[in-house]
Amino acid sequence: MKKAKNILNMRNLVHVVIIVAAFLAGIAAALVIAKNSGVGIHNDSDSHTVVVDVASGDTLTSLLTDQGFTTADVLVIADVLKDGADISSLRAERDKIEFIRPEPDADVSQIVIIPSPWRRVELTCNDAGDWECKTVDIERDTRAVYRTGEIMDGDSFYLAGARAGIPDGILAEVYDLLAFEMDFERDVRAGQHFSVLYEENFSDGKKIDNGRVLAVQFQALRGNVQMYRFRKDDGKTGYYDENGNGAIKSLKRTPINNARITSSFSNSRKHPVLGYTRAHKGVDFRASTGTPIPAAGAGRVVARGYNSGHGNYIKIRHNSSFETLYAHMSRFAKGVVVGTNVKQGQTIGYVGSTGLSTGPHLHYEIIKDGRHVNPMTVKLPAISNLGRADKERFLEYRRVLDDGIKQLAQHPDWFIQM
Repeated sequence: MKKAKNILNMRNLVHVVIIVAAFLAGIAAALVIAKNSGVGIHNDSDSHTVVVDVASGDTLTSLLTDQGFTTADVLVIADVLKDGADISSLRAERDKIEFIRPEPDADVSQIVIIPSPWRRVELTCNDAGDWECKTVDIERDTRAVYRTGEIMDGDSFYLAGARAGIPDGILAEVYDLLAFEMDFERDVRAGQHFSVLYEENFSDGKKIDNGRVLAVQFQALRGNVQMYRFRKDDGKTGYYDENGNGAIKSLKRTPINNARITSSFSNSRKHPVLGYTRAHKGVDFRASTGTPIPAAGAGRVVARGYNSGHGNYIKIRHNSSFETLYAHMSRFAKGVVVGTNVKQGQTIGYVGSTGLSTGPHLHYEIIKDGRHVNPMTVKLPAISNLGRADKERFLEYRRVLDDGIKQLAQHPDWFIQM
């Protein structure tokens, strides 16, 4: 039988793979129910193994001493562990350590430290009495699952996503992706549908964590937004729309996630402090004092200071066409000064109410070719578009993935084995 992961490459395997995946899902569920994880110290009589879940106060020295090792042994093992696996301490409530003996009353011949579900560190005593260290990577059992949701009256995207069973971390990642295309204050309305295809990682039939977001779809007011994760021939991955155009833009429309817009871009707004009408050259986002303000895109800080209108503000130049400005900050982030190169998403300051402001918020501006533009409507350049060869591969990949998504939409308890 061909590997199930071929669903991403071969159209004619879609139906077979998903049926097989559904069967595996039942087996995996049974394994999860049948498997019980131990807590603390327990013995495996068949293999003469003692398993210790590292608790608060445990140290490598204390655990080794409890198993009969001398002080000299402890020092040797600690050095081998540091040199061979870069481990110098154990983490309470996270790490697990196994002590293996060939016979119940024999000395420990192997020590296994499990710092994560995907990694084992094996220390083995050879015939000469020397300890050797080996690191083993554990292969993930990765499954793509599909979740759909609907915005109800009074919903936020996060509330609707949680109701659909989408984990918090996946929701946050999806929000970050959609924020390049959507205004979550204006584009989210009751009756809209959305969907997410994402990975879940299993080990021994038990879910360990979530993986990557593979596809996103949202019925926004401005049109259907679709994004697909795709690996190019050069090995780099990115998110692209249904036509293979870069979905990740050089700037984000909404720098602060889940922040409510309190004042929009306008050529004639009555100023809340000055009392007369003048242009509002940006968008205001309500947020509590001290909320981190991330850079909307990568660039270089070209201004940082204070004036009576903006209060504490920062301006970033992103390229020859685009600049962004962030105003009313309570304070600047440490190390962010004029000349600093910042990454997209890097904290540059914190929300405040300095300058002409009636309350804590972020005033955000986008300047294109020297003119202020509406951050919610300006067309933003993509960071990366696909070349001709990659685009052809992407379009075939997208068609196959969409076929799989159609099947999962009809059978939400199925998954795609990756």
